[in-house]
Amino acid sequence: MKGSENSRKHFVLVHGACHGAWSWFKLVTLLRSEGHLVTAIDLAASGVRPESFSDVQTFRDYSQPLLDLLASLPEDEAAILVGHSLGGLNLAFAMESFPGKISTAVFVSAFMPDCSSPPSSVLEQYFSMTPPGILLDTQFTPERHKTGMLFGPKCLSLHFYQKTSAEDLTLGLMLVRPGSLFLEDLSVSPKLSEEKYGSVCKVYIVCKEDKGIPEEFQRWMIKNNPPEEVMEIEGADHMPMLSTPKELSLSLLKVADSH
Repeated sequence: MKGSENSRKHFVLVHGACHGAWSWFKLVTLLRSEGHLVTAIDLAASGVRPESFSDVQTFRDYSQPLLDLLASLPEDEAAILVGHSLGGLNLAFAMESFPGKISTAVFVSAFMPDCSSPPSSVLEQYFSMTPPGILLDTQFTPERHKTGMLFGPKCLSLHFYQKTSAEDLTLGLMLVRPGSLFLEDLSVSPKLSEEKYGSVCKVYIVCKEDKGIPEEFQRWMIKNNPPEEVMEIEGADHMPMLSTPKELSLSLLKVADSH
């Protein structure tokens, strides 16, 4: 049933590293068909944005399109933010900057930091707790202020897109752009605060067949920083917006109804 004007929510979708707004195309269609407002953004030097990766020096620079969007929302509007993979850290920066503009933050197999450590800690834990070589043929390129990263074909096909269609994998292989985890910058960024980041309602969606951020590590993040609600999607790989879009849409519609 389509939402009425009063029940219409604004979903803001935040992609993961090396990806763009294009990765949400199935989910945008499904949520809009239910009468909701949906904005899928390209972060800096991502998707169709004109900047090159070398133009983006800090994680805040990378997050700026999301921060600008939230700053532009009407005072009486609070969006549902949905972050995928590295996009969870973009959500965290947005929650710290605009807690009043966010009704719920949904982490979809996404990195979810806590308030007791620098934002880089969750990424450092990921590399210490997951198998060596989990990113397979991903290329890392050291630069002055950051380490560049571009997911390789084996990483995408075997660990990220293994449950998606051949067409969706081809789309990803064609459209990924160089990115970064911004570990260097995040390691010297201030800790997130309980008063701002910690005050926003958090929901975590576990992707059960994710080989990029394995379920075990998703569960560790949930235990480390418990959200208000945990949901699961059976059969979802690291790209649930492509492999299980209907199930992800239903989960987000439940969030819209209950939060």
